Amino acid sequence: MFIVSLHYTQPLEVVECQLQAHRAFLDRFYQQGVFIASGRKVPRNGGVILAKGVTHAELEKILDQDPFRAQGVADYQITEFTANRTSADFAGLLEL
Repeated sequence: MFIVSLHYTQPLEVVECQLQAHRAFLDRFYQQGVFIASGRKVPRNGGVILAKGVTHAELEKILDQDPFRAQGVADYQITEFTANRTSADFAGLLEL
């Protein structure tokens, strides 16, 4: 599983211009089962995406399709981790 941390490199006005296309990108990979959660950071200086079921290299190729990356709106940091404990509600995320 991966935590993708986005940090905006442009003012929010520029981010807003790409937001609709970014959300369409997210929707596509939610439908494919790759993205399992996402949202804005607080304060609003970027966002976070949780992804699973792909390799690091595959995730990089997916993120290359994000309009935020393509338009230079955000930088990305990818952290891979193995979930070995969760609450009962999230047991499907375990990687034993």
